[in-house]
Amino acid sequence: MPARLDHPATDDTRPPLVRTEGDRRTLEFTPGEVQSEMLVSRPNALVLEYTRAMMCFALFAPDPRHIVMVGLGGGSLAKFCHRHFPRARITVLEIRDDVIALRDQFCLPPDDARLRILHCDAADYLARMPGCCDVLMVDGFDSQGLPSTLTDGAFYAACRRALHPGGVLVANIFTYDPQYAGALQRLRAAFDGRLGWFARIAGNNRILFAVRPSQPGAAPGRAERLLVRMASREGRGFGWSNRLLARLLVIWLAWRRA
Repeated sequence: MPARLDHPATDDTRPPLVRTEGDRRTLEFTPGEVQSEMLVSRPNALVLEYTRAMMCFALFAPDPRHIVMVGLGGGSLAKFCHRHFPRARITVLEIRDDVIALRDQFCLPPDDARLRILHCDAADYLARMPGCCDVLMVDGFDSQGLPSTLTDGAFYAACRRALHPGGVLVANIFTYDPQYAGALQRLRAAFDGRLGWFARIAGNNRILFAVRPSQPGAAPGRAERLLVRMASREGRGFGWSNRLLARLLVIWLAWRRA
């Protein structure tokens, strides 16, 4: 059965594309390049491997009170966190209003006391919100890939300031992106080397974890201790075991909320 195109492509200013084929619904900025995927029968499930990998932040911050997300896409991460972290507030920063307008098609719940989706520039927002969150998830892409404004030194410095001491950043970057090496260097510098990742956990998606150091004189927290160990080598573990870890973690997070 051919895919149904819910938003027709036109030109370089085309709106995002929503395609539905059977139980599968995808969001694309460029035809054929899937940004987000949802099962219509299970809209809260994490389908794409990289989304499960990003949820490994729970190893470092198992009970966050405020999660800020850069980039909405189809809302997979927002829906999962809203459902399975009932004590957390979730704030999503999305620069494209036409992406926000698709929230009903991707079964996102309405804004409430725990969920807010803001139409704003994430770099500007974070620069004005020091110490606002425990977890910061950076997954912002456009039709050209990773925007340079989400990889420069000023942005990563703002990310560090936006986190509480001991707070965790998780960022999704493609290893083949021309900006990858520079972004990695700037991210490592912004977080004083407290940067690590799980080897080959999500194919070409490198899921990076960083932690804001504790206050001077304070004992390092759980996240900082784990990240210091991860940073001691370039990529922890083996691909198959890390992918299994991410799957089991997502299952556990869903089970504890059941």
